[in-house]
Amino acid sequence: MSETISNKKVRVRFAPSPTGPLHIGGVRTALFNYLFAKQNDGVFILRIEDTDSARFVQGAEEYIIESLNWLGLNFDEGVGVGGNFAPYRQSERKNLYFKYAEQLVNSGNAYYAFDSSDELDNMRKQYEAQGKSFIYNHSIREQMQTSLVMSDEELQKRLQEEKRWVIRFKIPPHEEVTMYDIIRGEIKVNTDTLDDKVLFKSIDMLPTYHLANIVDDRLMEISHVIRGEEWLPSLPLHVLLYRAFGWDCPEFAHLSLLLKPDGKGKLSKRDGDRLGFPVFPLEWKNAEGEISSGYREAGYFPEAVVNLLALLGWNPGTEQEIFSIDELIKNFSLERVIKSGAKFNPEKTRWFNQQYIRQKSNEDLASLYQPILKSKGINASDSYVATVCGLVKERATFVSDFWDLSSYFFVAPEAYDEKATKKYWSNETSHHLQKIMEIIDSEPFDIEKIQQAVHTWISDNGLKTGNIMNAFRICIVGAATGVNMFDIISLTGKDETIKRIKKALNVLLLTDNG
Repeated sequence: MSETISNKKVRVRFAPSPTGPLHIGGVRTALFNYLFAKQNDGVFILRIEDTDSARFVQGAEEYIIESLNWLGLNFDEGVGVGGNFAPYRQSERKNLYFKYAEQLVNSGNAYYAFDSSDELDNMRKQYEAQGKSFIYNHSIREQMQTSLVMSDEELQKRLQEEKRWVIRFKIPPHEEVTMYDIIRGEIKVNTDTLDDKVLFKSIDMLPTYHLANIVDDRLMEISHVIRGEEWLPSLPLHVLLYRAFGWDCPEFAHLSLLLKPDGKGKLSKRDGDRLGFPVFPLEWKNAEGEISSGYREAGYFPEAVVNLLALLGWNPGTEQEIFSIDELIKNFSLERVIKSGAKFNPEKTRWFNQQYIRQKSNEDLASLYQPILKSKGINASDSYVATVCGLVKERATFVSDFWDLSSYFFVAPEAYDEKATKKYWSNETSHHLQKIMEIIDSEPFDIEKIQQAVHTWISDNGLKTGNIMNAFRICIVGAATGVNMFDIISLTGKDETIKRIKKALNVLLLTDNG
């Protein structure tokens, strides 16, 4: 158990906004929350933060839930499953936020502001013209149209007559805020660098992220806030908000960014498009019909994606790379999450999927391969397909690779690789292959005895094994590739093997004559 855990029940939340598909960086945030909760016998919550109606994207919420389910990151409470702290969708909680904003006003920690967008833009331009940075804080708030400079009568009149106003938090001046982050340690920020953030807007009577986030975390009894580094600049405001309400803070941990494979900066969809790898867990189609690839549709196993993401920013302290979800839960700790960004490596992602293909049973792989075979009109028994999978899975990255790696187990070659034929076919090849057919036909179809007999004949006649066996392979496979030849013919059988050799001899003899 983490050394930072107090005696209170561990409750963590993943709180995405439904503004588009869930980025793989967001998936990692969800994963780290999940692992932390499960390691500490805690609760993992999904909360949808949909107060930004202007950026809401239809279908995004469903996409988020489906992504988490596919990855096996099942939440204990949240949208779709309920819980004692419902509702878990912020738009369904909108009636409760205003009273908290008003509470801050009444306690002197917030105020009403009536400045228009144009007025703020003009003020910002004036500051820029003087080479100054515009910060809406103690230095100017009493020069603006705020409740801080109005009588109660004037304030009430404006609230009744005007439709556009906001409630801003009143950042205390000239104070050093000391915070603690589990990953980054002690952090200090001077309040004079902070602005009076908007907490509530009259235009839609909805809170901004900052107020809703703090209130919901408090009401849902969140013990630890584990989120991305992009929220680190908001930490001083959030700590001050907790203090203004008189509430204890949860513990905070801010995860480093996922970085692009090349160059500098945060991993983006453009990097995936440019380099040909997904940055989303599932395929996503936007309103314009543009399709972005997903790890599921690209053929990745969910457990491979989880394993990969766990090691992006977390150091287990050993050389181990392959972790089951139970092993991750046992070994994970926020103290071993690194502060610096984690560079995304698409090739390493493929490697993880290879490892998980190799770990899967032949029977499981056969069940995944069968639909591909059926789509090609091939009906083969599960046991036969499982045997084939066992022979080729070491060479595969995805199940979709299996056909190219093993088609010769199901259909005879229609053509023969020209380059391989030129290399391994000679005037004597027909004679050699006739002899191999004799060995296969004369012996009982015992693969070990046939293999021994073929190699003895090659050795006794001073022939080159590579030339003979690759010519044999061309007949059966159509190319100088594939698994062990005798493993192949043990499955194709005596009759099919002889039939393929005869066909190759006829085709290639005609080609030579031509």
